[in-house]
Amino acid sequence: MATKGKQKAATAAPGDDGPTLEDLYTKLDGHVKKNEFKRVVKAADEILTKAPGDRDAFAAKVVALVQQGEIAAAIALIQGKANPGAPLLLEKAYCLYRNNHLTEARAVLENAEPTEAVLQLLGQVLYRMGEHLQCISTYEKLLEIAPAASPEVKTNVVAAYISGGRSEEVPALVTRLKIRPRDSFDLAYNAACASIDRGDLPGAEELLLLAQRVGRETLIEEELPEEEVEDELTPLMVQLAYVQQLQGKVQEAMEGYHGVLKRRPSDAPSAAVASNNLITLRGKKDLFDSLKRFDRLIEKDAAGKPRFADALALKLSPRQKEALFFNRFLLLLHSNKLDQARELVPALYEAFPGHDTPALLHAALLLQEKKANQAEELLTEQKEKSEGGSIAAQLVLAQAAALTGNFRKAADVLGAVDSIQHQPGTVATLVALRERSGDVTGAEAALDAAISWWDSHMGEVDAAQIVQTLTCEAADFKLRNGRHRSAADTYKCLVRSPIPTVRADAITGLVASTAHFDPAAAESYEGELPPLPGVQGLDAASLERTSSAAAPAGAAAGKKGKGAGDGEAVGQKRAGADLEGKKKKRKKKVRYPKGYDPANPGPPPDPERWLPRRERASNKKRNKKKEVNVRGAQGAASKDATFAAAESSAPEPAKAAAAAKPTPPPSAGNKNKKKGKGRK
Repeated sequence: MATKGKQKAATAAPGDDGPTLEDLYTKLDGHVKKNEFKRVVKAADEILTKAPGDRDAFAAKVVALVQQGEIAAAIALIQGKANPGAPLLLEKAYCLYRNNHLTEARAVLENAEPTEAVLQLLGQVLYRMGEHLQCISTYEKLLEIAPAASPEVKTNVVAAYISGGRSEEVPALVTRLKIRPRDSFDLAYNAACASIDRGDLPGAEELLLLAQRVGRETLIEEELPEEEVEDELTPLMVQLAYVQQLQGKVQEAMEGYHGVLKRRPSDAPSAAVASNNLITLRGKKDLFDSLKRFDRLIEKDAAGKPRFADALALKLSPRQKEALFFNRFLLLLHSNKLDQARELVPALYEAFPGHDTPALLHAALLLQEKKANQAEELLTEQKEKSEGGSIAAQLVLAQAAALTGNFRKAADVLGAVDSIQHQPGTVATLVALRERSGDVTGAEAALDAAISWWDSHMGEVDAAQIVQTLTCEAADFKLRNGRHRSAADTYKCLVRSPIPTVRADAITGLVASTAHFDPAAAESYEGELPPLPGVQGLDAASLERTSSAAAPAGAAAGKKGKGAGDGEAVGQKRAGADLEGKKKKRKKKVRYPKGYDPANPGPPPDPERWLPRRERASNKKRNKKKEVNVRGAQGAASKDATFAAAESSAPEPAKAAAAAKPTPPPSAGNKNKKKGKGRK
């Protein structure tokens, strides 16, 4: 920020030998140009000492405090008595924005003149508040008054469209703004996010690789060290791992998340997202480590309420915060730490008022505590609160009813969800629930209603395929449950299918269903069945004669030991193979101890190794000489005792021979025998 030089009186006040205001302004301007913000504050104070009402010096001091991160001091200065009357609405709103006082910042900006800077800051405030549609409207006004806005502003416009659920419009928006993804890595990153929302995962992966390449080139040109380059590209790496996770490349995604977390990036939100996604890949594995990771993200305040760490609270979006709380709660349920999960429930209702997530998690806790009735009451209340009925609450309510065995109620709740009741997955679940409750008529009606609905929406994608699949399932269901006339009518619709396999199955079902009430029609339909491949030209009578004569021929051949023909030879070979199969047994593999070499077994093991040491023959008793009777002079032993000791110390011939001969290894066999297919 450069200050304008003011033409102040160069003469000093009487008795004042200090520098003039002109000198102080020159000094202030020099510090501003060099970004020496501490000296800017000092120079501004000197000016305000001589001229307390100087607005430019006051504004310079406020901006310098903001640049140093002293947001609280800047707000206090703006709202204090020392303010010479300068409104400084933009600076005040920015300080409130930095302190996460978004509502107050929005009110200040809406009362200010809609300049380019005010609209740009208002767009960021609305984006942080989650008011994406109003954010888009604000940026559109900004582009009207400043068509040649900076690339950073245009990048923010694209981000607002993505967060506002208008990713389909991003390609046209990029063309209208005359920008390209390769212009900056931030823009390429936003374009990749739009591709993810549109379901174009390969395109998103390609754009993220482009963003990494452009970002690395840009940051290297700025002469940043390699560590800082990697740190700046952390969000791109996390998003790339996320795309790989969506594509089913689990191993690559886990390596990407681990690589990011191992570097301990300074971008706390990206690290939090990487930890969360890694935990979702693990599932129920390593629950203790997963809980430790979440403990670093969600801590408790002085009142004991869970909250996000300071580095995350201001930067995570509401959607990201909700996902982190959701997964934290599920981990507590999987770990059976129900007390901690119960403590988290009030914080969820407080953090996400009006959302379905707190009620859904609370219901899951009640179900795990075997309080199904309370869970159903809670979900019913949440369904009534939501505008148009919460689909998630109704689905969980149906699941709760099914868990308690009330399949009829579960089917009624699921059938009341109009927006998804004709989807194939919903229809399959609904039919299964009706069957479990014994309501076969209701299950049949659900299938017929789904077929009729998709018939009237044939213009939609895959509608014809869905109609055919549902019709096949409906026909099989009716035939299986004894509704033969209705099944026959349904199979007749499938006979006209252009797919040969579907048509063949339909004719088969038509024959099976009409045979119960119209045998003549069943015979006529049987003639339309396609021939089985590989059976043309075969005579059934000759096959029967061949099979009946094969057994005695083979037996006779076995007795005579000679083959009288092809049939006898085949029978003889088959009989011989059976006998060999009975006689031949699979040789059991010899399992050696770890590190044992059968070719070089070494000394045999001690046969007394299982006995206590005191009971082994090799054990030497202490003070053996005390047992010998000493007679005569001191130290003179008896001749008989000496001979007895010598006799007892000599090994017995049989034992000595056994000790001298090494025991053959257990795997050794007859050397003339061939080795089997054992372990080498």
